[in-house]
Amino acid sequence: MSEHRSQGLRVVSYNIHKGLTAGNLRVALARMREALRTLGPDLILVQEVVGSHGGYARRFSDWHAGAQFEFLADSMWPHYAYGRNAVHAAGDHGNAILSRFPITAFENIDISMNRFEQRGILHVEIDVPGLACPLHACCTHLNLLHGQRRRQLAALAQRVHDAVPAHCPLVIGGDFNDWRTWATLELARTIGVAEAYVHVHGRHARTYPDWHPILPLDRIYVRGLDIAGARVLDGPAWRAMSDHLGVHVDLRLQAPVATAHP
Repeated sequence: MSEHRSQGLRVVSYNIHKGLTAGNLRVALARMREALRTLGPDLILVQEVVGSHGGYARRFSDWHAGAQFEFLADSMWPHYAYGRNAVHAAGDHGNAILSRFPITAFENIDISMNRFEQRGILHVEIDVPGLACPLHACCTHLNLLHGQRRRQLAALAQRVHDAVPAHCPLVIGGDFNDWRTWATLELARTIGVAEAYVHVHGRHARTYPDWHPILPLDRIYVRGLDIAGARVLDGPAWRAMSDHLGVHVDLRLQAPVATAHP
């Protein structure tokens, strides 16, 4: 019988509001990177990350000229993928996934429902040591209207059914804009995921707005993994950066026990 292996995985989901503070008053991207580096997650699911923006580059003297996902990744998360969703005259933005471990495949699926909210599902496969199959991770940011979110959740469930083997671990994170918390029941029903913060605390994490969080918009859903802990990224290190607070979960990944044949 082979050795039973287990290891932890720290995951963060964070809407960085294009690297700006609430109200677009100041650039906070460097502070965000430092806070994330101090926390040291293995996997970061980022929403509202800018690929380029000429207008902000002219407005702010401390604006980072390159892609924000590359700036955040720096030397700590050598593997990353970017899903460009919104393209406009000044540049583009979308979702990104940063990883300590190699990303072996990725695809960005367009789930836009109107021309004002250009949305996507960024789906990656990650080679995590000790796992028998790839870790699948999805990062998304859903619409403001409930009816459109329902259709986007159906598209997310269909993507999981089509592209994620039932025996492989799955993490889905993002800004779900779902203050009614309907998505949690729907995703549990359709694809069998558990919301990590609800699993630990019995309620959804309140993450918006950052200065007085009352709305439970930001989530991490999990399947095929043990949820060891979950918390909101709050406190002096996290306040007054994005208009959202991030969420963080600790997971235990367990490789299946293989039995030697005679």
